Amino acid sequence: MITKYGYDVFFTIAVVCLIGALLALFLVEPKIPKFALVSVSVLFLAFAANFFRDPNRTTPSGAHLVMAPADGKVICVRSAEENEFLKSPATQISIFMSPLNVHVNRNPISGTVRHTRYVKGKYFAAFEDKASEKNEQMIVGIENSHGRILFKQIAGFIARRIVCTLRPGDEVRAGDRFGMIKFGSRVDVFVPADATVRTRVGDHAVAGETVLAELK
Repeated sequence: MITKYGYDVFFTIAVVCLIGALLALFLVEPKIPKFALVSVSVLFLAFAANFFRDPNRTTPSGAHLVMAPADGKVICVRSAEENEFLKSPATQISIFMSPLNVHVNRNPISGTVRHTRYVKGKYFAAFEDKASEKNEQMIVGIENSHGRILFKQIAGFIARRIVCTLRPGDEVRAGDRFGMIKFGSRVDVFVPADATVRTRVGDHAVAGETVLAELK
């Protein structure tokens, strides 16, 4: 199915592709240009459907489990200082989403949203380290009985729109959908330094299913 967070873009693309294909079929005479234009319209629509797809996921139970909030490749696992919400030493886990990944984001843990902040930043390539600090991003902190985590939805070079429905005070459940970043991006997750990390650089993460870490 198509994610509700992408209805506006997907159906706009679908209408444009349909009109383009019909115009090509009825107004373009040479067969090669005609079918080339129709093929491009179909391929572009297929890409949009693939990008905005929203498959169901099964999330493991456990309030101590920190799930991947996004599909993609783990590009960073390192020690860091997290001074905004955890206010302590932490471990940073970064996931890079390519345009071919599912882009719907899911809550990494169950708990209460305690902190949100939007940063209107720049648009460096999402896989660069400076993107974590400099790029446009939505920052969210969630707390439960096992501790706190912070995560960032970070826009990339192409991605220019972050969708996040979370607000302070919301009670959330791990694995539930909360938004997306349109057209390629990155998500950083910060867990306490004493959390047990269950992933490593190079792993492929699946939102709502892959365990990134376990809180004490």
